[in-house]
Amino acid sequence: MSDRYICIHGHFYQPPRENPWLEFVEVQDSAFPYHDWNERISAECYAANAISRALDQQGRIARLVNNYARISFNFGPTVLPWMQHHAPDAYQAILAADKQSMERFSGHGCALAQAYNHMILPLANSRDKYTQILWGIRDFEYRFQRKPEGMWLPETAVDLESLDMMAQLGIDFVVLAPRQAQRVRALSGGDWQQSGEGAIDPGMPYMALLSSDRVMNVFFYDGPISRAVAFEGLLNNGEDFANRLMSGFPENNSGPRLVHIATDGESYGHHHRGGEMALTRALDHIESNHLAKLTNYGQYLEEHPPTHEVEIIENSSWSCIHGIERWKSDCGCNSGGHPGWNQAWRAPLREAMDWLRDSVTPAFEQSAQGLIKDPWGARNEYIDVLVDRSAERVGQFLSRHASRQLNQEEETTVLKLMELQRHAMLMYTSCGWFFDELSGIETVQIIQYADRVLQLADQLFGRSYEVEFLDRLELAKSNIDELKNGRGIYERFVRSAKLDLIHVGAHFAMSSLFAEYNERDCIYSYSVATENYRRFQAGNTKLAVGRVKVTSEVTYENTTFWFGVLHLGDHNITYGISEYLEPPKYEALVKELSEAFSSADLPRTLHVLDEYFKTSTYALTSLFSDERRKILGMIMEPTLKEAQAAYDTVYEHHAPLISFLKGAGTPQPKVLSLAADMCLNTKLGNAFAGDEPELQTVKPLLEEAQLAGVALDATRLGLVLKITIERMAERLFENPGDYLSMEKLNNTAMLARSVPFEVNLWKPQTLCFKIIHTYWQEFKRKAAQGDNDARKWIRNATLLAENFSVQLP
Repeated sequence: MSDRYICIHGHFYQPPRENPWLEFVEVQDSAFPYHDWNERISAECYAANAISRALDQQGRIARLVNNYARISFNFGPTVLPWMQHHAPDAYQAILAADKQSMERFSGHGCALAQAYNHMILPLANSRDKYTQILWGIRDFEYRFQRKPEGMWLPETAVDLESLDMMAQLGIDFVVLAPRQAQRVRALSGGDWQQSGEGAIDPGMPYMALLSSDRVMNVFFYDGPISRAVAFEGLLNNGEDFANRLMSGFPENNSGPRLVHIATDGESYGHHHRGGEMALTRALDHIESNHLAKLTNYGQYLEEHPPTHEVEIIENSSWSCIHGIERWKSDCGCNSGGHPGWNQAWRAPLREAMDWLRDSVTPAFEQSAQGLIKDPWGARNEYIDVLVDRSAERVGQFLSRHASRQLNQEEETTVLKLMELQRHAMLMYTSCGWFFDELSGIETVQIIQYADRVLQLADQLFGRSYEVEFLDRLELAKSNIDELKNGRGIYERFVRSAKLDLIHVGAHFAMSSLFAEYNERDCIYSYSVATENYRRFQAGNTKLAVGRVKVTSEVTYENTTFWFGVLHLGDHNITYGISEYLEPPKYEALVKELSEAFSSADLPRTLHVLDEYFKTSTYALTSLFSDERRKILGMIMEPTLKEAQAAYDTVYEHHAPLISFLKGAGTPQPKVLSLAADMCLNTKLGNAFAGDEPELQTVKPLLEEAQLAGVALDATRLGLVLKITIERMAERLFENPGDYLSMEKLNNTAMLARSVPFEVNLWKPQTLCFKIIHTYWQEFKRKAAQGDNDARKWIRNATLLAENFSVQLP
């Protein structure tokens, strides 16, 4: 065992998904029942690995384990900022795991850095390579509070220039696929031996000599075992996983040897449900049976430095057998789900991006003259702002890099120049080329980043690059006839997403009719300061007028708007806006509007708005996605209640007939089956919702639904019951001695186990484990001393453990 070492690396990564103008991930329906794919994958994988379950032989939770403390991992800087704000518990657990791993592995943390936004580095120009590597290092240092030893190359795509830059910036090692090795030889001398897949020995580190006399240490992961994890179901059983890892050691102990694998980290829980528990079980099995010593790359490298030199295959990667063609040509590598499709669009898409990047570069340099001492040096240091956009850090950045004292307009220009460069790199995120179709969400995302570059270039340089860019984008042909090409996709999915300060002002004005704003408030990456606001309402008709200052928290650009907005009770809004309105004229507007509106003279109200503003009729689709859905839900609520009442009436009048038809095997008329589905699913949803479920009504409703042949809305009902149980568990966690709340939670848990659909109990399981294992001994002692309440707590906690599959202490 002393010479056997195992290291498992997880590449945890999601592409940047934020709307480029809002800096916010908007709702993604394909991720339902979650808000977006970041939220879904975080729940299924990132959080699950932070609190993985180690089960006993009865399948009960015996321990909660932070997997990250025992494996090598990297988290892309594109997902960690999202986690910091939207999944803070998992985020903190990842940072804590790195600190714990340093204690476990002789001062070497398990976390690796990653080149910033997963750009394919060999396809990047030298300037972008350097910034991507530097940003990845700086982001890592900001979060993990230490220097990274290793760095994950996006798609393990490698070239010597990138390795040299990494070495220059203090990176000690990288991890590559076995087929990326060209040839090897002993450092002590001797002949070169051809290498590659099946020939390279993955059991030791290698040294790559670089042209600058610097070196980079390289680990080549075990290909067959890694593929088995990703594609062959190896995570179905933790002990099988452990045994397969052990099979990587030769039968003869010929000195220290490392078995290590690398896969997408999402394999552990997202791609393979329960994969995080298989990982936990495999690690436990290896350690408890003393089969091998767990290590990480930094520790192993210190204890067992390279004895062999390697030459790598430049322009190679782990996910394209053709090198790096997957990100620039129709090489044949794809997701495999659409026979007959091609990826010939990849080349013109990259050519369009290259043209845009290179076209704006001279204008960037020229505009920066007189404002910034070193424009490209400032870009490299802009990461200090990206990790923390506080006014203090922005001020420090500007004072360091400005060539003189800047006024507010000039500061905005500098920040816009930096944002142009940031988006000019984001548009190269690898996922934009990885999949099958030009109109996929990942590719649309990078075209949106390109559009943000176009917008900023137009504002900064007074020149539009859009026509020439779209001419090039048109050469990228979609596999979907309706969409035609990149220009069609841009017009359909990208142009409509573009916004500026006036759109934010419009959003504020329209949404203010339905929501309360503070005098100073935030709308995503913008701040709004209400300087004057008046609202009137008569029934469902609403009117608002006012003055609001909108400021970008990213570029500090700001504008003040006067507006008037009228909602007549449906989905259409009449809206007017102006960047200037003299105060006397505004007061006259308010007076005329209030008089017309209070007398219910809507034609006159519309006329006044049109007189003072150049009005337009906006559908609520002009609102940002999440707010639009919220407001449309409010508007539709009376209509939906009316429709629901009608379905309820039909069902209640004809329930016996519906049940008879079902029992007789006679097809039900659509109107009757629809009425039954709507009525009973709604009643069940209402019974599951609230502070606690209506237990006495659920069983009869489920029986009635079965008799009526109702198709239960399993996803929605499971989600409603899940949320209710989580809320009950959170209340108990806040007051763990409340055995009455524990009793109610027990009753609800037994309900969840009996319903004919799945209810995700991951979060309440975690909370119940913590409650029981934190307070069991205390209440057991009190119960032994005759405390009757403590005895009730013990009884209920015992049942709670059974209901949530938790092992008692």
